[in-house]
Amino acid sequence: MIDVSGLTVSFGSQTLFENVHISFTSGNCYGLIGANGAGKSTFLKVLSGEIEPTHGHVAIEEGKRMAVLRQDLFAYDEFSVLEAVIMGHRTLYEVYSERDRLYSKDDMTDEEGMRVAELEELFGEMDGYTAESDAATMLNELGIDEDFHQKKMSELEAGLKIRVLLAQVLFGEPDIVLLDEPTNQLDYATVLWLENYLLDFQNTVIVVSHDRHFLNKVCTHTADVDFQKIKIYPGNYDFWKQSSELVTTQLQDKRKKDLAKVQELEDFVRRFSANASKSKQATSRKKLIEKLKPEDLPTSTRRSPFIQFKFNQSIGSKILMVDNVTHSVDGECVLRNVTFTLNKGDKLAILGKNSVSKTTFLKLLAGEIQPDEGSIVWGETIKKSYFPKDNNVFFSDANALIEWLAEYDEQLDLQTLRGFLGRMLFSGDDAKKSVNVLSGGERARAMFSKIMVEEPNTILFDEPTDHLDLEAISALNDGLVQFNGCLMFTSHDYQLLNTVANRVIEVSPKGSLEYKSSFHDYMENDSLTSKRERLY
Repeated sequence: MIDVSGLTVSFGSQTLFENVHISFTSGNCYGLIGANGAGKSTFLKVLSGEIEPTHGHVAIEEGKRMAVLRQDLFAYDEFSVLEAVIMGHRTLYEVYSERDRLYSKDDMTDEEGMRVAELEELFGEMDGYTAESDAATMLNELGIDEDFHQKKMSELEAGLKIRVLLAQVLFGEPDIVLLDEPTNQLDYATVLWLENYLLDFQNTVIVVSHDRHFLNKVCTHTADVDFQKIKIYPGNYDFWKQSSELVTTQLQDKRKKDLAKVQELEDFVRRFSANASKSKQATSRKKLIEKLKPEDLPTSTRRSPFIQFKFNQSIGSKILMVDNVTHSVDGECVLRNVTFTLNKGDKLAILGKNSVSKTTFLKLLAGEIQPDEGSIVWGETIKKSYFPKDNNVFFSDANALIEWLAEYDEQLDLQTLRGFLGRMLFSGDDAKKSVNVLSGGERARAMFSKIMVEEPNTILFDEPTDHLDLEAISALNDGLVQFNGCLMFTSHDYQLLNTVANRVIEVSPKGSLEYKSSFHDYMENDSLTSKRERLY
């Protein structure tokens, strides 16, 4: 369905990938993976025609319709929700709009009447008469009630807009779907809906995602962007990871053995090259060295940070008591009557469909704002650190990164500070970079180094996996599992939620629901379904 031939994409002196030859066929879902900056999003833009390649071309089977998930939350603000969904099928929407425009006229000319007849025929061929009901059905399945369907997109909060854009890209079952981070800012119920939808989808899907569980669930193939190449492997993310690690180990072992053999041959040559009786053997070994001498293994763009959170202050029996906390933002209630007690060893996942509710809750816990009603009482032994969703305030000046980190513990010497930064992949001159030019992923890693320097016994994380690549997410996951203090966090990463949390609390403008078990058990517990529905 899509054939990529001789594709090269370069920006100045930087080549993202070179001479790529791959094909994507119908009925498969391809997970496009690679380190941040490897070119995943750029490749999707090349496939969609948004960016022209430096060399090569992309051929799409004639008559096939492509749909692309747009990340611009403001692009459709002047349109109704229902209309924004139908716009996902561009040709149908053009007929839909022109038809409505002509019908709205008081009088039509003969030419316009003939055009209406043509439009009606086209409209019927494209199942236009069921377009509005089909769009409404999909919106309802995504948790967007009919009360919102005629509202303008500008009236919706970000989480709802994302679900509308998801409905838009899937509307009308396009032949090819390109999804760039579709699970970002989606609550898990919506992610589950998308997983089930894609499992039943019979056409071609190419998806970029940092959600390992999502990739494992929906992908039939993995397209790996690395070494300036794109290679397609059968199987999901975990299968690719195990296979690639095995191949890498085998190559490293072979190189190690070859280097040892070369060393042995060189030793022989040094000892006997001046010996007339063995000069022939020495010459033969010289030739063998040239054939055997292994080349350096290609350098991967993937790098894994080392994330390990420790604390130097033990935790007492009293950690946190939250009592009937209610709070509003801009006059609208986002939290109501939240009550719970945090105990030693608790790792609490904070869930909710409303992203403002979750972020506001963490801001209250961090002490950045005070609740309208209720109380939040921390124990005297608690030393906490906060990883906010919006970290701009931490990176507003032009200080060098190492100077920035030193502000959080003035007792640490430069070598120790460089060690913390090195674990987060800031090596050499990277430590001298101005913090106000760091990328999103670099800022996240800098914040992890800050927290490691502070050594808190309780950490609050608001969407810590945003902007991270798969390697960094896996490293963070391991670090949180091994952390012996207390955690409270929000995340859209299923694997992180399910392997780290031992308690969950779901918050909303209508109340909260606490459950003392794993995230998976909470989501799969049918007895909680009606209680969860009452939150919304």
